[in-house]
Amino acid sequence: MSDSVIDLGELRHGTDPEPLPRPPRASGRQPRCALVLLLALFTLAASAVPPPRRAPVTLPAQPGSDVLIDGDLLLVMEPTSPGWQGRLAAYRLPGGEPVWQAPLSAEARYWGMTPLAGMMLVTGYEIGPEGRETRTVALDRATGAYRWQQPGSVFELTDGNVLLRTGGESEPSTLRAVDPCCGTVRWQLPPVNAEINIRDTGHGVDRVVLNQANGPVEVRDATTGAVLARADLRPPDGGPIRVDLTKDLLLAIDRGSGTVTGYGLDQLDQRWSRAGVQVEFALDCGPVLCVRTGNNELQAIDATTGALRWRNSQWGWAWPYDGRLLVNVLSSEDGPEHFAVLDPLTGRELADLGRWDLYQLSVGGRLIGTRQHPDGGVIVGEVDVRAGKVRILDVLPQAGGNCQAINGHLVCGAAPAGAYRIWKLPD
Repeated sequence: MSDSVIDLGELRHGTDPEPLPRPPRASGRQPRCALVLLLALFTLAASAVPPPRRAPVTLPAQPGSDVLIDGDLLLVMEPTSPGWQGRLAAYRLPGGEPVWQAPLSAEARYWGMTPLAGMMLVTGYEIGPEGRETRTVALDRATGAYRWQQPGSVFELTDGNVLLRTGGESEPSTLRAVDPCCGTVRWQLPPVNAEINIRDTGHGVDRVVLNQANGPVEVRDATTGAVLARADLRPPDGGPIRVDLTKDLLLAIDRGSGTVTGYGLDQLDQRWSRAGVQVEFALDCGPVLCVRTGNNELQAIDATTGALRWRNSQWGWAWPYDGRLLVNVLSSEDGPEHFAVLDPLTGRELADLGRWDLYQLSVGGRLIGTRQHPDGGVIVGEVDVRAGKVRILDVLPQAGGNCQAINGHLVCGAAPAGAYRIWKLPD
C-alpha cells in the first residue's frame, strides 16, 4: 500500500470540452456504414448513462427527532415540546406508509430505541416528584401497543434478554436482567454503591463488573448474575481506582500513583503493571491495547506484557477495522472529523481519508461516510479502510445534513426543517 494522501476535495463540474474537429469525409464509402457507426455510438453512449437514482422517501418529523431503521420499519421518535405531544411513529419501507404511532409521556425526554425480540424498547428520562429517573418502555414492534415499563437504561445481553441499569454517580446502582417479551425478572442485584462497567461483545453484553467504593471488584456473568471473580484491587494506601474493560482484560487505573495494572477479566489474575502513566480510558485497538493519557496522548501497548509499542499526540480515538486502525485527528476545527488509517502494530500512518461523518451499518459491516457538498446537498462515500480509499457512491442534492446510515439506508434531515428523507444505499 502506498502512503498517498487521500483528499477527495470538492466535486465540481468541469468546463465544457472543446468541440472535436470534424472528421475528414470518407469518399467512396457506403452511407449504411455511417449509419452503423452512428448506431454503435448511440448504443455506447446509452450504456454509459448511470441508472436513475431511486427517489427518496420523505416523511414529516419534528426538529430534534431520533430515527432508527429496523428491517422494513423506519422508526421516528419525536420529542415533546410546547404545543406538541411526543410520539414514536413507525413507517413501512421502502414506500414510507404509516404503520402505527404511540404517544410518549409529556413528562419525559426519550433518547434511545432498541429493537429486540419483537419489541421496541424506548429509553429516556421520566420526570417525577423525586426528580429525574431513567425508564425503559416496551412497545410491540408490529402494532406499537404498550407491553411493560421498568426503571433503568437498557443493554442487550448475549442470550437475548435485557439488562436494565439504574443509578450511578452519587446514587446507588441497581442491575436487573429481564425477558424482553414481558419484563419478567431473570436476576437482579440490590442497590450498591459501585462503579459499574459492562463488556459488550458487539453481539450483546456478557460481563458486568462492579467496582465498589470501599470494597472489592466483582466480575459477574451478565446472563445469570453469577459471581465469576472477586478481589480487592485497591493500592496499598487504600485509595480509589477506576476500572476499564477491553477484550479479556480488566484495567485497574490508580490515578494517585499513575499506575495501570492489567488483570484477566474472568479470574482477576494479574498480567502486568505499568507505572508513570496517567490513563484516562482504554480502547480496543485490535492486536494492541490503546490508552488515552492525561496529556492528550494515544499510546498503544502490548496487551500481553503491558510494554509500550508506540505513542502519538496527534490522534484522538481509535477503532480496529479490517486489520487496520482507524483514528481521528485532534483538531479544533468545526465540521466532520478528520480520519486516518494506521498500522496498529507500529502506529505508522498508511492513508489520510479526509473529513467525514462515519457510520458503520452493522458490526464488521460497511463503513459509510457523508459530508456537506460545497454547492448544497450531501456527498456519500464508502470507506475502504484496508485500501485507504473512499469511493464516492452518490451526491444527494436534496439532503440537508444530520444524516445517519442505518441498515443499507441513508436518513438525512430535509431543508427546511420538519422532514426526513430516506435513500436506499447502492449495494
